[in-house]
Amino acid sequence: MSAALLIDFGSTYTKLRAVDVEARRVLATAQGPSTVTSDVTIGLDLALAALERKLGRLPKFTHRLASSSAAGGLRMVTIGLVKELTAEAARQAALGAGAKLVGAFAYRLTPSDLSAIEALAPDIILLAGGTDGGNAEVVRHNGARLSASTLQCAIIVACNRDVAEEVVAGLSAAGKNAILTRNVMPAFGVLEIDPARDAIREVFISRIVHAKGIDRAAAQVDAVLMPTPAAVMEGARLLSEGTARHAGLGDLLVVDIGGATTDVHSVAVGAPRRDGVVQYGLPEPFVKRTVEGDLGMRHNARAIVEAAGPSVFATRAGLTETELNAMLDAIEADVERLPSTQAEIALDEALAWTAVRIAVGRHAGTSEIVQTVQGPVTMQRGKDLSGVTTVIGTGGPLAHGATPSSVLKAALADPADPYSLRPLRPTLCIDADYLLYAGGLLAAIDPDAAFEIARTSLRPLEEREAHEPRSQIA
Repeated sequence: MSAALLIDFGSTYTKLRAVDVEARRVLATAQGPSTVTSDVTIGLDLALAALERKLGRLPKFTHRLASSSAAGGLRMVTIGLVKELTAEAARQAALGAGAKLVGAFAYRLTPSDLSAIEALAPDIILLAGGTDGGNAEVVRHNGARLSASTLQCAIIVACNRDVAEEVVAGLSAAGKNAILTRNVMPAFGVLEIDPARDAIREVFISRIVHAKGIDRAAAQVDAVLMPTPAAVMEGARLLSEGTARHAGLGDLLVVDIGGATTDVHSVAVGAPRRDGVVQYGLPEPFVKRTVEGDLGMRHNARAIVEAAGPSVFATRAGLTETELNAMLDAIEADVERLPSTQAEIALDEALAWTAVRIAVGRHAGTSEIVQTVQGPVTMQRGKDLSGVTTVIGTGGPLAHGATPSSVLKAALADPADPYSLRPLRPTLCIDADYLLYAGGLLAAIDPDAAFEIARTSLRPLEEREAHEPRSQIA
């Protein structure tokens, strides 16, 4: 048997998936408390012990691969030339690599900008600006500002190639860890973000893993390949595109609800689907990720309520506003609490539904009628996801929640919001065994096995509700 151990060092739990690569099946799953803030091996050992109890004995693992979202992932700041162009390209590269974007800056950095960046204490800065052969002065100025700063983080330079090497040399001379990669926008309207994504992941592996103590588990792990959000993205890409032996699922959307954020991944071109519609702004990346840091089920529960409107939210949850506030106070006092009453279950369902509704609405594109000198024109901003054929829900509130179908349907198009380009009639599935991240890790080793294993975790909601008893505790 060729067995693989796939590990996710999370902020709350260290999750394990043992798989038989040859047989394309999951052998067992287990988890233990995340102990990254003390000693990562403690939580890993507890999870391995739980796995051993299920299997009788641990197999000899041919591969032991890990991802990590512990401590909130990579803290990243992007700097670009123009907010709508190179700064946006840098943002897409950062999010696609699994980073937690904590700040975005454009134009010439001022002293107050630099102070703000230092206060943010990023793990990585992505410095972009100028198309190849274009503006060099602004990125040269910004490089000089960073050289004179107190920042000790890695600085990835992905700017105008005419000045990139000069900027890297200046940063290196100032004692900064400067990394050169290709321009994220080499020509006007052209995105080339994969090299920057790869550079971000390399920094994660070499530096952030050490900072979070995950390298203490070196004897038990072959490699930490990427941040967990990037692993989920790679799993989504694999399911969408398929392999040489397996046809993919086509255009898809993944919604991942967590305690701190709600992440949305889309794998689709997203070009206008109707004749006469004009695309506005930069082309969207084929594989796109957005992170909604104000839509976490625990750390930001009150922010979700405020976004929906307290009275509207309370009505949906079947609570009075007084009851709602008391329950939110309880969550803020203990962000790890799970619902134990019908009222708390209803609150969690309403939180999850609202988080999905808002997060997918922000991720999807919009259309609007704009008046021009030639007459009215329909303008599309962002991705048209109306033709997406599969929507996948992952994360605890969907995999273990009481009403996953109603929650995931919040991702769909709504006649009351006709300008939002959300999916119209997709198949709804749950990543029941939490294998998207595992598929993303295994894809580099055996894409066919990764595809088949990740595919087995997808449960159409109608099938799941018909055959599987639902837990009443999320």
